[in-house]
Amino acid sequence: MNGASRTHYLRVARAFGTPAYAYDAATIRARCRALKRNFPDATMHYACKANENLSIVRLIKREGFGLETVSAGEIALARKAGIPKEKISFTCASIGNKELAQAARRCGHVHLDSLHQIELWGRAKLGKDISLRLNQGIGAGHHAHVITGGPDSKFGISLADIPAARKLAKKYGLRLTGLAQHIGSNVLSVDILAQAMQKLLDTALDFRDIEHLDFGGGFGIPYRPTEKELDLARLGREFTSRTRAFARTHGKLVRFAFEPGRFLVAEAGTLLVSVTDIKRTSKHLFVGVNSGFNHLIRPAMYGSYHPIENLTRARGPRRDITVAGNVCESGDLFAIHRNMVMPELGDVLAIQNAGAYGMSMASAYNQRPLPKEILVDRARVREI
Repeated sequence: MNGASRTHYLRVARAFGTPAYAYDAATIRARCRALKRNFPDATMHYACKANENLSIVRLIKREGFGLETVSAGEIALARKAGIPKEKISFTCASIGNKELAQAARRCGHVHLDSLHQIELWGRAKLGKDISLRLNQGIGAGHHAHVITGGPDSKFGISLADIPAARKLAKKYGLRLTGLAQHIGSNVLSVDILAQAMQKLLDTALDFRDIEHLDFGGGFGIPYRPTEKELDLARLGREFTSRTRAFARTHGKLVRFAFEPGRFLVAEAGTLLVSVTDIKRTSKHLFVGVNSGFNHLIRPAMYGSYHPIENLTRARGPRRDITVAGNVCESGDLFAIHRNMVMPELGDVLAIQNAGAYGMSMASAYNQRPLPKEILVDRARVREI
């Protein structure tokens, strides 16, 4: 489990009930500081789509991070959290005039995602300098749905369209001062991230007015016991050596940025649920709980693995169980044939590494209420 103990989480479950998301503040701070330590020359914008709780955003802001946003609602969240305009970035596909104009007014960096967006920007006279989100053919991630680069991705301007982008910029008197990319989510390979980084640096050499490069996010965390942590120290060294070589070649001062999301919050979050039913079939020993994919959709949507621990009993006979949710869909399963200490009715289970894309993607499907969110910050425990 993360920094908070089994006993601490049991106390949270007793005090606030289940289902509930519990977040460990110390884990979030440690992830923020690890990024700052290994990438001292880069600006960090937290990709708040991972977890949009205002208290979490403010905690990350206090660590010196800005915010990466993808909607008018997230821009409003950034301003509510007290993040200044210059520390807010914005990128999104398939948006209209109104939302693009709002982003231009309220964000320090807007990365345009298509030729059409460049046209909208130029017509509306939203500013002289523009940044482009590029799709350079490199994509990676834990599932096809979260790969945001390459030929199957809807995101970004392809390298083949750069001449057209330059033509539009000239038409409207715009300067191409920024480039951005994002290859996907939960990438654990340093080599893939470094390859994408180098590709953007190489492309940037063809832009004489370039002032800002955003390498996106995608820093992964290990969900399965067989997965290894991202070697952040090695990636930091790759970043430093490659960007310094770029600076010597380019000859001008360029600012660099990343947009981490999952890396900051995933391991900090635990979904606490209670066992409400146990039944056997010819293929499964089902353990039913009082939550479902309406609260944590990742296993149903992506086939994602989340460690699950029986908090109520650390010892006892172990069984291969299937943890089932309370939503009326057969696919509402948190784990299939998972070996763990056999629960009893009323036991509290901890579904771990659930701090990213858990509550932010939750819904009231089946008209079930959303879980509470609890912040565990050393001795202080409070609902947020």
